[in-house]
Amino acid sequence: MGDKNMKLGFVGFGAMPKRMAARLRDAGFQATVFDPYLKPDAIEGFKSVDSAPDLAREVEAILVAVPNDAALAKSMTGPGGALEGAREGQLLLNFSTVSPSASKRLAEAAAAQGVRYVETPMSGSTPEAESGKLVFLAGGRPEDIDAAKPILEVIGRRTVRIGEAGDGAVAKLIVNGIMATGTNALAEGLAYAARAGVDRDTLIDVLSDLILVSEHHKRKLAMARANDFPPQFPTRLMSKDMGLLLDDTRERGVSVPGMAAVAQLYAHAARVRPDDDYASAIAVAEELANDN
Repeated sequence: MGDKNMKLGFVGFGAMPKRMAARLRDAGFQATVFDPYLKPDAIEGFKSVDSAPDLAREVEAILVAVPNDAALAKSMTGPGGALEGAREGQLLLNFSTVSPSASKRLAEAAAAQGVRYVETPMSGSTPEAESGKLVFLAGGRPEDIDAAKPILEVIGRRTVRIGEAGDGAVAKLIVNGIMATGTNALAEGLAYAARAGVDRDTLIDVLSDLILVSEHHKRKLAMARANDFPPQFPTRLMSKDMGLLLDDTRERGVSVPGMAAVAQLYAHAARVRPDDDYASAIAVAEELANDN
C-alpha cells in the first residue's frame, strides 16, 4: 500500500474529494471516480466508471466521501454498493461525516469480507483540501491506518488515530459542534450589534483582531464583512452534522444544551441558505434581528 502509483477509486466526487483527487493525481496516484449524480464533464479529467462494484474491482483502495448515512449505506453495502466488487485485503477509507453507528456498520460489513476499513473524517474545508493541510481523525486498527498513510500524507498535514471505528466519527462531530457554536456566537453578537446600531465594520475589525476569535472564525467574519458566503462547507451539511451530534449524544445520555440551541439556528439557515457556506448563519441572524 505504499506505492504512490497505486490505483485509487473515489465514490462520491463533491467539492472536497475533487480537490483531494487532484493532489493525489499530482503526486502520482491513479484515480477513478464513481458518482451517479454527476455528469461525465463534471468529473474534470478523471476516469469514471458506471457502478461502485466496477470501481472496487479496478482499484487497490476505495475512498468514499458522501453526504450522509443513507448515501453511505447505498454506495457501500446496499445493492450495487462498492463492497459487491471489493476483495480481501483491499483498503477502504471513509472520509464521510456520518453517525458513529453508520461507520461501525460499515466497518463490520467490510470486516466480513476481509476488507481493511479506516474511518477518516477530516477537519478542514476546501482551502485545506487544496493545500493538503487537512487533519484526519482516524478510527480503525493501527496497522490499517498505517497502510492508509501514504494516501493521507498527500492530502493532509496530520493523521491522528482517535480509536476504533466510530471513535473518529465522534471526534468529527465534536469538531463541527465547536465550529458551529463559535460561528453562532459571532452571529448572535453581530445580530445584537445590528439591533443596537453599532457600526458593523468597526465591530468586525475589532473581533478580527482579538485572540479569542480563532483563525477559522476570522475567515467566517471576512465572509460576513463581504456578505459573500462561497460554500467551503454548505449550511445544509452543517445542519445535518448538528443533527447527527444531537442524535448520538441523546443515545449516549450526554447533555449538550448549548449545542442543541445552536442547532436551531442552523436548521433555519439550512432552509433559507442551504448551499451557502455555513457562516451565512451570521447573515440569517442579522436579518432576523432587523426584522423584529
